[in-house]
Amino acid sequence: MTHAGFIGLGSQGAPMARRILDAGLPLTLWARRPQSLEPFAGTKAEVADTPAELAAACDVVGVCVVGDADVEEVVLGESGVLAGLRPGAVLAVHSTVHPDTCRSLGALAAERGAHVVDAPVSGGGPAASEGKLLVMAGGDSDAVERCRPVFAAYGDPVVHLGPLGAGQVTKLLNNTLFTATFGIAASALALGQRLGVEPERFAEVAGHGSAASFALGRLAASGCDPTRMGAVAGGLLGKDVRLMGSLVDDSPTEAAEATEDVLAQARAALERMGAPLTTDKE
Repeated sequence: MTHAGFIGLGSQGAPMARRILDAGLPLTLWARRPQSLEPFAGTKAEVADTPAELAAACDVVGVCVVGDADVEEVVLGESGVLAGLRPGAVLAVHSTVHPDTCRSLGALAAERGAHVVDAPVSGGGPAASEGKLLVMAGGDSDAVERCRPVFAAYGDPVVHLGPLGAGQVTKLLNNTLFTATFGIAASALALGQRLGVEPERFAEVAGHGSAASFALGRLAASGCDPTRMGAVAGGLLGKDVRLMGSLVDDSPTEAAEATEDVLAQARAALERMGAPLTTDKE
């Protein structure tokens, strides 16, 4: 039976860890903040003193922290995951980070005979609690398959997208497209208001027609006020759009040209939300 480890017990990571327990898999936890472990008191979950101790006990180690710096801290820091990762084990990076971060970790893990899979997720805490997270995996096929018993506890579907880094590229594209679509929807509602149609009424009609989209639904749920989305998720979206922009800057001219419009729309949407574009932190 696969022994799972999990680091990052926030609003999304905690229900993911809970689902692993509910699936009957052995689970070891570590947290930077001791209070994050309190909901798991009295469960079968074990608690490690360090990330390295956790890794030494586990076949698959999931990390679901904020951004690149946080992943590197818990993986590469003193007594980090890499120090205890045993041969054949897999580190699964659920955080949304730069693909190169995962590739660099993969090279270091390979020196220990271990593997890295990038597996960012989409759906948030509610989807995690229901076992319905979308898991976007990149990495060696065998390594991804070793993770499936764990991913299946909280993910449906689990999609293997290609080599290491492919999951992160896909997640960044997804969030950039969502942000751009959200901004276009907000512009359409504002236009309708100037022409005498109340935003709430337009959102109700469009949501049942050919203009329906997930982004429009989120905008309608926020009272047709884009700044509410900015307050809740603007930091996350701003980070991901910034990362997508950095990938485009490093890509061939054809790739940059192909994504110029969607990035421009996404950046405009972030401004409408009042969300930051340059911070590394959510």
